[in-house]
Amino acid sequence: MTEGMRLRPVLEPDLERLEEMFNDPDGIGIFNWAGFTDRSAWRRRFADNQLLSDDKSVLMIDLDGTDLGFVSWTKIRTGQISYVVEFGITIWPGHRGKGHGTTAQLLLSRYLFAHDPVNRVQARTEQDNVAEQRALEKAGFTREAVLREYYFRDGAWRDEVLYRMLRSELPVDDQPDRKPAEDRR
Repeated sequence: MTEGMRLRPVLEPDLERLEEMFNDPDGIGIFNWAGFTDRSAWRRRFADNQLLSDDKSVLMIDLDGTDLGFVSWTKIRTGQISYVVEFGITIWPGHRGKGHGTTAQLLLSRYLFAHDPVNRVQARTEQDNVAEQRALEKAGFTREAVLREYYFRDGAWRDEVLYRMLRSELPVDDQPDRKPAEDRR
């Protein structure tokens, strides 16, 4: 794990970086680029709820005062009273390939399981995004399915790989109020 990493709420000064990134194919990355978007959408959502809501939320990834990117998540209803949480991550270009994504995804999973009664956290990534698949697996996620022609990007339908972590699968050292088996009574 990357020492000193934390997730924090988005602050107003972060909005400019988010706006720029979503309008820069190199900044957002090939697997997240979906064309130009309304730059003012971030500011409208921030004014409404600081990007933290029951429907969709965003937290910045911070390492010792340096922003590395962000995580976002949304609830997907699976029944009348049940849902799963699906999340995504973007690491700024200069910080990719250093293990930060793995740590951030584990921190987000811990956060969600500690502060929400959700039992399943999941992520999708394009089948060609091998680095993200490796990061999810290192964070303890299980590859569950390939979703054929699920996502449209760059003029073509792309296959997505679905990963999941159940509350009971969060690594024991990372589970709040859980002790290793030999310490339980």
